[in-house]
Amino acid sequence: MSAWIKMIQDDEAGNNLKEILSFAKTPHGTVDNVMRVHSLRPSTMNGHMVLYKSVLHDDANTIPEWFQETISSYVSIINKCSYSLENHWSNASHLINDEVKSKAIKFALDNKRPEEVFEGSKLAILKYAEKLTLRPSKMDKSDIDTLKKNGVGDGEILEANQIICYFNYVNRTINGLGVTTEGDIVGYYKDD
Repeated sequence: MSAWIKMIQDDEAGNNLKEILSFAKTPHGTVDNVMRVHSLRPSTMNGHMVLYKSVLHDDANTIPEWFQETISSYVSIINKCSYSLENHWSNASHLINDEVKSKAIKFALDNKRPEEVFEGSKLAILKYAEKLTLRPSKMDKSDIDTLKKNGVGDGEILEANQIICYFNYVNRTINGLGVTTEGDIVGYYKDD
């Protein structure tokens, strides 16, 4: 079982759902359970997919892709969402393309000590991610001022904010519906 609720398979899907399942296909040509769990309400799958692609896979983003995936992974660690962590750390590690560096980053994030491997703007973003995830009602202007003092521009602040917010949404969707990676191909990137 890959979720606690029914997920409609391709051969059972009506035309509207088939169209949205096609839109939700990964580069592997499959639909991951994180999207398929919306199959009873195709409009939420469509909305989720649009949000996902705009937050993480938009060519206009200026935060490096490996760091976008690192932010995603850190939020997923904080939220104890193994599904997102497995997928997005696979992506981050692939993009970092340095096994030693990747292991050091993962160890630091697992232990919630990003300062062991990051400094400056990247550390400021990860600290912002932690506070926004754990204490959203405590956010204030000084949190943005800290990012700016560390060289993070307004556009990158918005990008980071949206990655963090998206992963808080998706982690809660996954954890709340018992979604697993059973049957999924883990990671976004195809092996060449």
